[in-house]
Amino acid sequence: MNLTTPILLDVHDLKMHFPIQRGLLRRVVGHVRAVDGVSFTIRQGETLGLVGESGCGKTTVGRLILRALKPTAGRIFYRYNGEMVELTHKSRREMKPFRREMQIIFQDPFSSLNPRMTVMDIVSEPLRIHGVVSGDELRARVRELLEQVGLRVQHMNRYPYAFSGGQRQRIGIARALALKPKFIVCDEPVSALDVSIQAQVLNLLRDLQADLGLTYLFISHDLSVVEHISDRVAVMYLGHIVELAPAEELYAVPRHPYTEALLSAVPSADPDLKVQRIILPGDVPSPSKPPPGCKFHPRCRYAGDICSREVPLWREITPDHWVACHLADALKLTGVVTS
Repeated sequence: MNLTTPILLDVHDLKMHFPIQRGLLRRVVGHVRAVDGVSFTIRQGETLGLVGESGCGKTTVGRLILRALKPTAGRIFYRYNGEMVELTHKSRREMKPFRREMQIIFQDPFSSLNPRMTVMDIVSEPLRIHGVVSGDELRARVRELLEQVGLRVQHMNRYPYAFSGGQRQRIGIARALALKPKFIVCDEPVSALDVSIQAQVLNLLRDLQADLGLTYLFISHDLSVVEHISDRVAVMYLGHIVELAPAEELYAVPRHPYTEALLSAVPSADPDLKVQRIILPGDVPSPSKPPPGCKFHPRCRYAGDICSREVPLWREITPDHWVACHLADALKLTGVVTS
């Protein structure tokens, strides 16, 4: 990705703390720190992969950016009509023009489509809500969208139950494209699909990005999937981004122990390649009671005294390679050979 390309999305210290309520009076006794200080930028036409274990806050980040949730703290900026506009405190009404440019593809193609609506109704719904086209133009636009995602136009009067998982996800993609967006949050869009279908959907997303100039935030727990679609990859752990780098560099030369552990679990197509899998001890700490210092230190095999006392700084260790680890300069971590 060219570093001179304009930034489309800029996220500063984003936080989302969900209150824990107990008792008859629903008294707040604590908070779940689902997202706890996340910062990154995405340039126009770029794909940023966001990876991590289930429950680390990936999906919450995507929903905060789209303002489906109101953040506890932090700032969100989006380039609109050539200028960076802050979305953090905009009302639902004020967000409407931005929603035409910012869309989402959901994880589960079975539950994200209304079973009582036809494909025509599902794909045309955004167009009707925003009053973009109507009548014959509406039907023509739906036909165009279905062809764009590889579906037959004669299927537009069918219901979701008549389609396979991969076809349903293509319907979801067509719906996301209806308003000609610039930015799409892909929330684990292939995790519910068979492996053979995953490649087809990933190739479709890449082709659409090249044809339409789309920008993606691609959320996934599968590093092998993220490798093939992302320009840069951000690794999340317990509400924090612990490493962010160009995809090829992160896979080859990880600088955070958590990234190394995730990469050791990536399956290899070479049966003769022996990779020592790193088994992390213990469980992920509760986001309502995160450990002091580095959030990863209770499970890190390299942790020292400083790791349990001080929060590591988020720093650029090499050009465009950011990491939050006290020992990043001293460790020689093992990556994987990318295809």
